[in-house]
Amino acid sequence: MRTWRRRLHTPFGHAGERALNQVCPNGFKHNEQSVRVADFLEKQGRGLNLTWEVRDGILNHKTSGRPATLEGEVVRLSDKIAYINHDIDDAIRGGILRPEDIPLKYRRILGETTKARLNSMIHNVIRSSEGKPYISMSEEIAEATAGLRRFMFENVYLNPVAKREENKAVEMLKNLYGYYMEHMEELPQRYLETIDTGQSTKEQSVCDFIAGMTDAYAVKKFQEYFIPEGWKN
Repeated sequence: MRTWRRRLHTPFGHAGERALNQVCPNGFKHNEQSVRVADFLEKQGRGLNLTWEVRDGILNHKTSGRPATLEGEVVRLSDKIAYINHDIDDAIRGGILRPEDIPLKYRRILGETTKARLNSMIHNVIRSSEGKPYISMSEEIAEATAGLRRFMFENVYLNPVAKREENKAVEMLKNLYGYYMEHMEELPQRYLETIDTGQSTKEQSVCDFIAGMTDAYAVKKFQEYFIPEGWKN
């Protein structure tokens, strides 16, 4: 699930999506970009020739999505399970949360550790969905998962320290976008070719390139373009 999530998201997750949505002329949504990657950008522009059902699952994987297949419902729920637990890990590593800060009522239901929470959520989905024409959690686990998500919004996503760091990521990606728009020659050749053939605009190609970066690569390119050599670590 973590691999799937990282595949679909921009550098710095939702902060990166917000940055690209602010600078891309037609806006930016990571689920729509993911379909674009599958249809157009993969395999040197040939795409992956995916079925309608798989494309629907990618497009509707986010929490508000309405996938048309059971497999798509599995992906949508998996994305929710993955990002909650991944973000808890990140918050603990970043010193924003301590494991004991997670409300006791959720720890008692879901478990004390990431591994325990994943086991609880995933096994519950399997048991609750068996023999049914839809994918779901039990009421208890679903309520605890929703409560954990609310806790994360209140204590992490909207935390002033976390928001300050998130805003740094947003500004960094916006600066990268501006740089590449003025220095198109820095884009990889395959992105330039889509412009030359009329398959993509300059703005879209820059968004495509930045959206496919990892966190570390985005930081590296920002340092390369904006930080004087003598000031780099």
